[in-house]
Amino acid sequence: MSTPRSFALSADDRAVLEAADKFARKEFVPLARRMDDEEWWPSDVFQRIGAAGFMGATVPAEHGGAGMDLFSSGLICQAFARWNPAIALSWAAHDNLCVNNIYRNANEAQRRQYLPDLCNGTKIGALGLTEPGAGSDALGAMRTSARREGDHYILNGTKIYITNGPVADVLLVYAKTAPELGAKGISAFIVEKNFPGFKVAQKLIKMGFRGSQTGELVFDNCRVPAANLVGKENEGVKIVMSGLDLERALVAGLCVGICERALELSVEYARTRVQFGKPIGSFQMVQAMLAEMYTEIEAMKTLVWRTLAEVNDLEVGGGGRGDAHKLTAASILYAGEACNRVLNKAVQVHGGSGYIWESEINRLFRCIKILEIGAGTSEVRKMIIAEELLRG
Repeated sequence: MSTPRSFALSADDRAVLEAADKFARKEFVPLARRMDDEEWWPSDVFQRIGAAGFMGATVPAEHGGAGMDLFSSGLICQAFARWNPAIALSWAAHDNLCVNNIYRNANEAQRRQYLPDLCNGTKIGALGLTEPGAGSDALGAMRTSARREGDHYILNGTKIYITNGPVADVLLVYAKTAPELGAKGISAFIVEKNFPGFKVAQKLIKMGFRGSQTGELVFDNCRVPAANLVGKENEGVKIVMSGLDLERALVAGLCVGICERALELSVEYARTRVQFGKPIGSFQMVQAMLAEMYTEIEAMKTLVWRTLAEVNDLEVGGGGRGDAHKLTAASILYAGEACNRVLNKAVQVHGGSGYIWESEINRLFRCIKILEIGAGTSEVRKMIIAEELLRG
């Protein structure tokens, strides 16, 4: 009889997860309260992450990266989310949405110009896709335009709900270069914060992930060098779609980390909170909630890790269709909705203390709803899965 296959992490994977966990616990926990209270961003935190070797996870060392892979970046995101979901979210927007997309799709000159500073954390990255009138219909309803004028493109439009937007130095921005072609007329550009015509219109105040900076960005005749076009003109949809699939795979790991911490807090509270002369963990209904939380998390990890492994070597331009598109949508769909169920039980275990704003479990609870909205809502994720199933 052959040896059964193990679905556990390898020794190398565990080492990455444990190293990221140890770093995040030491560096991020002291920042969490102020970030949540004030929507404050610690300006040097990305440089600290870079110095520790957790920036540019998917970028080779020759470009300043850590030389790991997407699976490892998912584990880093999971570990970071245990101790400070706001930093984990900003790291994901920087390292996956911006840095990984530039590495996968940019030319060599663009890589050498932008990746080293993004990978050491001295520059902060963001992605500009969502618009005031283009949320779930991000491609079809996109209104931001780019017009070629000599050696520049002139960008006009507005992007909103942009993670890292207010503090970003470098942004990967999508705009329509041929509006008459719809989604097939989209192009991608690298935009620097000091380009003429670019500004942050406002910083947005959120319910959860507070401290992770979110904003509205305006492009008013913003002049972008033609050399900053990523890929070919009118072929940005390939970058968008493969990028969204990889984003969904990664952010599902963030859900796992939040839930792991919620379970840890709930078990500790159930052991120490005494009612009716006994720890509440001795009551079967509390035990049931803990058991259900644990089961949800273990199922979540199995799907999330499998998905990360499946798309780890996704070819450039791949995704946006087929098995990878379906599986990444399923991973974030299940992880986002399971996160809601787990945190709902966690607050229930904590009772009144879980309803208090300053408690850690409350901070985690306020994060979860966006995980059913960002990177495609739960409804969009279901549409993706169903369309792929029915395509045959």
